[in-house]
Amino acid sequence: MAAVVLEDESLRDGLQFEQKILTLDQKLSLYRLLAAAGVRRLQVGSFVHPKLVPQMADTAELIETVRGETPGVLLTALVLNDKGLERALRCGLGHLSLSSSASDSHSLKNVKRPADQAFASLLELVRLAVAAGLQVRAGIQCAFGCVYEGAVPEARVLEMAARLADSGANELNLADTAGMANPVQVKRLVAKTRAALPQLPISIHLHDTRGLGLTNMLAAYESGVTLFDVAAGGLGGCPFVKGAAGNVAAEDAVNLFEQIGVETGIDLKALCRVVDRYEQLLDRSLPGRMNRVIQSQRAACG
Repeated sequence: MAAVVLEDESLRDGLQFEQKILTLDQKLSLYRLLAAAGVRRLQVGSFVHPKLVPQMADTAELIETVRGETPGVLLTALVLNDKGLERALRCGLGHLSLSSSASDSHSLKNVKRPADQAFASLLELVRLAVAAGLQVRAGIQCAFGCVYEGAVPEARVLEMAARLADSGANELNLADTAGMANPVQVKRLVAKTRAALPQLPISIHLHDTRGLGLTNMLAAYESGVTLFDVAAGGLGGCPFVKGAAGNVAAEDAVNLFEQIGVETGIDLKALCRVVDRYEQLLDRSLPGRMNRVIQSQRAACG
């Protein structure tokens, strides 16, 4: 049977800009629910300055607690600089996600550096991480467009991808940070990237800002992509992108692939229990659709 891998990023992308800071115990309970639901790839935090992003202050402790607890689950985290890399190495993490933006305007707002400078630093960071024995996913933010600059030239994205491959990255992540992608564009850029770098696995990071997240996911799958970023409940977003919505909801992605006969290894009802827990902790409803469906089914059954 055909299969895909869904990397849940709710503990990182989903929580990093939430006003309510969850405790370590609350995060551990969410991690264990996600793992029990069958999620086999989890981005659990980021190594950033705790004063700037207090929600991520306990990332190392979280990793040290769960590492080895759930065999078969790939733990990963986001690293932005060499200090973050040192912290990741100290807690024994074997896989990292690194990225920078193809948009100068977004880069200046996000990391306060022009895109070319941020990308040069990213290349060096990838080389350092690979030399340290880590598996590295290197990402290109705003690969499908920028709300401040509009269209991002595909040639720029392809050049960045080639240089990331040369730096030793094990996987390339194309990110629709602004949620501006459309299915035709997704198919075209994925096809060009795969043709240029056939040896490098490609993953896709999608936001549902304009309601095309699942459609773009299907387009990428039909173009040969089998690794996708998701977030339970549709959590996430970027404060540096006007109007940004969350990631594609993990439960909606599982339903999509189940409907077309593609295996995810994830139990949909168990995953929806994770969404229930997030809604309890954050005290609000989340935008994912399938949890509403499952809740209605439970209510109808009494």
